[in-house]
Amino acid sequence: MLRYHTIREKSTRVLDLTSLMPHEFETIVPVFEDCFQERMARWTMSGKPRTSRRFSVYTNCPLPTPEDRLLFVLSYLKHAPTQAYHGATFELIQSSVSTWLNILIPLLHTALRHMGDAPSRTLLELRQRLGLDQPSEDAASPFFTMARRDPSRAPKTQVNRRTTIAARKSATPSRTTCS
Repeated sequence: MLRYHTIREKSTRVLDLTSLMPHEFETIVPVFEDCFQERMARWTMSGKPRTSRRFSVYTNCPLPTPEDRLLFVLSYLKHAPTQAYHGATFELIQSSVSTWLNILIPLLHTALRHMGDAPSRTLLELRQRLGLDQPSEDAASPFFTMARRDPSRAPKTQVNRRTTIAARKSATPSRTTCS
C-alpha cells in the first residue's frame, strides 16, 4: 500500500510520483487540507448535503492523512493509470477510486487557485500572469511559433482519387494501379 510517510525521505520517489519535491509537496498540503475539510463539512462522500453528522476520519479510512490524499490525486493526474490499477496501488476498489477522485481533483484545483499556482487556461490569462502587455489582434504571440490561421503545410491525402478507391475495394494488389 502506497503511503506518503513511507516515501517522504526518498525525494526522488516523491518527485517520480508527483512531479514535486517533498518540500514543495508539503507546502501544498495545508491549503489542500483546508479545502478538503471545508468541503467535507458541507457535503458527504456521495455528494449529498451533510445534515447531521460532521465529517471525521474513521479508523480504516483508505486515505487517512492529508498527505496520502494529496499523493493519491497527484500521482493519478501525473501517470493517468486506469482507476483499477490506481486502486490496487492504494488498496481501494475502482468505485472508491472514482469517488475519491471526484472529490479530490476539484479540491486540488481550488487549493492551487488559493495559492496562486493554478494553471492559466487562456493566452490572455497567461499574458496577464506574466505581466506582459495586452496583445493586438495582429501581433504575433511569443508563446506560439505558428501564426494565426496559418494553413497546414502537411501534404493532403486525396482519398477520392480513382486509384485510391479501387485500391480499397480490390482484394488483390494486381488489379490496382498506383500512380
